[in-house]
Amino acid sequence: MDQTTLGIGTRLQHTQHGPGVIVGIKYATYLISFIHSGIMEIDKTDTQLDEIIPENVTEEIETHSEIEKSLLKILRLWGGVTEIVPLGDRWEKGTMILQPADKTLKPKELPIEDFFHKIVMLRDRLRVLEQNINSSKNLSDEEKVNIQQYITRCYGSLTTFNVLFKNKEQWFVGEKSS
Repeated sequence: MDQTTLGIGTRLQHTQHGPGVIVGIKYATYLISFIHSGIMEIDKTDTQLDEIIPENVTEEIETHSEIEKSLLKILRLWGGVTEIVPLGDRWEKGTMILQPADKTLKPKELPIEDFFHKIVMLRDRLRVLEQNINSSKNLSDEEKVNIQQYITRCYGSLTTFNVLFKNKEQWFVGEKSS
């Protein structure tokens, strides 16, 4: 397969990042929206890419608005796909105990799997919120950036729960220090 001539909308499989769709083309790289990893810039000659469903190639480099259209198309194509997020092995069949400071009160126990499921649902809802904000026609770019920064800080607040995830790639990530 000649990977240097793939077009926007081409569905791909990447050995490390899983399934994805090309949403942008640069001179030497593709912008690929991966289901599990989000949008990443991948070298056109990356040997870990396998083409699944090709799309016609356009010669020009894509503009921001064309990328937005491509992202909307991808979201519609992959809309029903849900990510399977495994709980860390050491927590399986575990129990979470919330013990009040007042020892006369009964502690609350719940399966860690149930708590973890709620955390994953929260993360998924934050991602959908991000997508809705980024595709909104009613918000200015400045408003989108401000709201996005707030969501990033929410992710940062949730990093405590990363200990529950089996795979580090699925962790919450907040603002990175510069």
